[in-house]
Amino acid sequence: MHTGGQAEGARMAADPESGSGGGPTVLRMLLGAQLRRLRESRGISREDAGWQIRASESKISRMELGRVGFKERDVADLLTYYGVTDEAEREAMAALARQANEPGWWHQYGDVYPAWFQSYLGLESAAQIIRTYEVQFVPGLLQTAEYARAVIMLGHGGKPEPEVSRRVELRMTRQQILHRQQPPHLWAVVDEAALRRPVGGRAVMRGQLEALLKATKQPKVTLQVMTFDKGGHAAHSGAFSLLRFPDHDLPDVVYLQQLTSALYLDKREDVEQYVAVMEQLCVDAAPPQDTAGILEGILRDLD
Repeated sequence: MHTGGQAEGARMAADPESGSGGGPTVLRMLLGAQLRRLRESRGISREDAGWQIRASESKISRMELGRVGFKERDVADLLTYYGVTDEAEREAMAALARQANEPGWWHQYGDVYPAWFQSYLGLESAAQIIRTYEVQFVPGLLQTAEYARAVIMLGHGGKPEPEVSRRVELRMTRQQILHRQQPPHLWAVVDEAALRRPVGGRAVMRGQLEALLKATKQPKVTLQVMTFDKGGHAAHSGAFSLLRFPDHDLPDVVYLQQLTSALYLDKREDVEQYVAVMEQLCVDAAPPQDTAGILEGILRDLD
């Protein structure tokens, strides 16, 4: 198996000048996928692979999913066990491991986000397509600073002002992916209730709705509204996001945020169910060409 070309592609994904902004998360996922293929091609179990690096079967699973960092020694030992002897190939994998361990831009905000959210920040930065359904709030990637502050205050109102400001700053920094050279396609379906709920007051909500109107003009932003007249719909279980990546070796990921934790689903059967729900939501919601008119109508109701 030749991994040098894939390692080079992963290096480009980590290069901010390439416009893809993948960062360390996608590099870990790519390296993990390569190690998994090597292991499976040799018919080696995760348990046996774990024994070779003095680790558990679950550690190998987390490595192959890109959920943990990589020690170069572990990568080298696994490559030896998997029969990879070509020095150029081994060095490419080692270099990928080193790059994958470099901190992403979000690490500077590590004091204001929970550990379970770190993975999502990396996945969001690496995604080529982000599809999201929101029930209660405007999606974070489309929030104004004032609206974001109001949302953050709902759950962190007792926090010191500098911490609240840093949380707002983190959310605004996330939005830079929509303005880079090669932005992801953001496709959001938002419940009408989220657009009519005056989070932060009428002035803040007016500014947010006007910002959404501008966002609909961006070529890589698609916004649909699940209007009240649709009644019940497929996403009765609540908000979720689907992330797809430019490298075909990486599986789609479903992200489900909870109050004190999050779920990351990447098993094919799980992902396929959520893809089906998202497709149905897009059918049931008002078509994208109607979104501007709906937003303008809600704005008039604020007067």
